[in-house]
Amino acid sequence: FHFRVVGGGVVWCDRQERARLESGPQGARGGTRKSGNMTSSIRNKMKREEVYRKLKARKEKVKREARIQRKREREELGDAAPPLPEAKTLDNQRQADETVVDPDDEEVFEEEAQDEFAEYFSRVKSAKIMITTRPRPSGVLFNFISDLMSLFPNSYFYKRGSYALTDICKWAHNKKFTHLMVLGEKKKNCNQLLLVHLPKGPTALFKISNIKHSSDIRDHATDSGHLPEIILNRFQTRVGHRIGRFLGSMFPHNPQFRGRNVVTFHNQRDFIFVRRHRYQFANDFTKANLHEIGPRFTMKLRWLMADAFDTAHGEYEWVQKRDEIDGAQRRKFAL
Repeated sequence: FHFRVVGGGVVWCDRQERARLESGPQGARGGTRKSGNMTSSIRNKMKREEVYRKLKARKEKVKREARIQRKREREELGDAAPPLPEAKTLDNQRQADETVVDPDDEEVFEEEAQDEFAEYFSRVKSAKIMITTRPRPSGVLFNFISDLMSLFPNSYFYKRGSYALTDICKWAHNKKFTHLMVLGEKKKNCNQLLLVHLPKGPTALFKISNIKHSSDIRDHATDSGHLPEIILNRFQTRVGHRIGRFLGSMFPHNPQFRGRNVVTFHNQRDFIFVRRHRYQFANDFTKANLHEIGPRFTMKLRWLMADAFDTAHGEYEWVQKRDEIDGAQRRKFAL
């Protein structure tokens, strides 16, 4: 056995293990092995960490030298250098999905012309939103409620009390509300949003994260009260179209362009980023500068129900699966 003093302690390994570790990051078939897999058999923690650091540093050195060599070759070739390969991202490596909607799909257009939100997009009907919370909310949650009331026109807050959600849905419908928003929180942080379209649904539950209030945004613009323009970006699947139209139905579709306000719902890898800006055109009208108004937060769909809120008998259109939550299918997206 070989002994070595590391950090005041003695670690050891036999000759076969030492020869295997010193042979480099090559597997039995000549392929590159991950550093974690190569060191998992070392029982001594201090030795395992030392070997792991060395293997990782060796791999980084090889990558760095290869990157410098490629850069040198491109400089030598000049204009004759081949184009750079496209960087691999989760977006462009997305798995093929039969639910992705073709921009020219007439069948989808016909369905959307007759769905629950058609009257909002054709300006026949305007949204009226009721906002409430879970029972006994904390005072911190009301800051986010104030931002939502500024973000969504024609929205009103009502105290929850001890009423059941089914009773609240009936009461809100009788008061001519078209949408119901119920905010949940955990450890004094808003963590979910239940969105109900009255009276017959659909209902969607979103996880809320990364909230930044308007007052916390540095040099934020002031809300002018004008009706905003709406941007629904990258909702590509059938479920994505449904969620995009659900969110779009909460705004009037007669924006006041004089205010230059725009609300954006940008979907990327099933995360919906919500932003509100005021834009200012440059003198030559070729570019526009953005001034954020706020608030800013992120939404992630947990489930979508075809009916109004009824967890006992409601029909679910889509539910996030456990392997999707754990990240096992990182290249497959629902929206």
